[in-house]
Amino acid sequence: MRDVLDELTKRWEAGEAIGLGTVVATFRSAPRPPGASMLVTEGGEAVGSVSGGCVEGAVYEEATGVLEGSEPVLRRYGVSDDDAFAVGLTCGGILDVFVERVDRETFPELDVVATSVRAEEPVAIATVLEHPDAAKVGSHLLVWRERTSGGLGSARIDDAVIDDARGMLASGRSGVIEYGPEGQRRGEGLRVFVNSFEPPPRMLVFGAIDFAAAMARMGAFLGYRVTVCDARPVFATHSRFPGVDDVVVDWPHRYLMAEAEAGRLDGRTAIMVLTHDPKFDVPVLEAALRRNVGYVGAMGSRRTHDDRLRRLREQGLTDNELARLSSPIGLDLGARTPEETAVSIAAELIALRWGGRGVRLSEIEGPIHHH
Repeated sequence: MRDVLDELTKRWEAGEAIGLGTVVATFRSAPRPPGASMLVTEGGEAVGSVSGGCVEGAVYEEATGVLEGSEPVLRRYGVSDDDAFAVGLTCGGILDVFVERVDRETFPELDVVATSVRAEEPVAIATVLEHPDAAKVGSHLLVWRERTSGGLGSARIDDAVIDDARGMLASGRSGVIEYGPEGQRRGEGLRVFVNSFEPPPRMLVFGAIDFAAAMARMGAFLGYRVTVCDARPVFATHSRFPGVDDVVVDWPHRYLMAEAEAGRLDGRTAIMVLTHDPKFDVPVLEAALRRNVGYVGAMGSRRTHDDRLRRLREQGLTDNELARLSSPIGLDLGARTPEETAVSIAAELIALRWGGRGVRLSEIEGPIHHH
């Protein structure tokens, strides 16, 4: 829903009703992840996408139906058959889409969700997809780390879903959970989709050089909140890094340690050290490799890398800690320009996140998407 939230909220605030289709589960090579949404307005306008074009027409019809009074509906779309006009996914995947009517009556706290998302306050929306009591389908429960709002029909159901939703929110996962009709851990009949909205992951780029500018643009494109940090004020300026979320003038290791102590780093944080200078590189890498972050990479030649490892060992880092360092940074794409290098680094980030191998898809067999 994040991709259409602004438009959805604008229509909701204007008192309009919206037909909203949301991907709640995917199988095999489905093109969009759980949480991807498409909305249809009362005027017939479509915004967003659930499949990149394969099943949008069918979801549009379902969304029009709920606007005209039909009940919320869960539909599964799979591989299309030999009929060129059949509804299906040519990629061979399967996806489940839940279509519901959203207005001030069916979702009275949508504005609260939007406010939390804009403030980067983690929040999850739990929605009933299936229940023996059809009246409960489409019910919403909002779950924050320390509070909740709404309900799914009973205190027992709410308690079970709140526990699970907070666990999913902590790890940034969205997906479907199954329960017994009254929230029993073992059972079936009740299916709930938890849509997690957490702040975007952070990318910290140390070294205000031309490669950093390209990497910052790439990080923003991938959805990171990007910070560029350098101890040299003549280089770390907003004019040199337009569009970056934060430009900080500070010693890299000091800034990183302060962010860690403030609890602003997590397992999704990506750290790039691009300075090529031991007096900057070694202290910040020492701090980064000793913290629970998702990625630590450093630019430099193999000779620079060997010298860097020697210096880090002298600071007491273990082999296990050093093994977390991606250096030389990026995948072997033959990159030369700053922009090509940024693509190389981004490719490594994506491969590590999803378990990809960084080889040509034409040279391998089997599914093209990793889970």
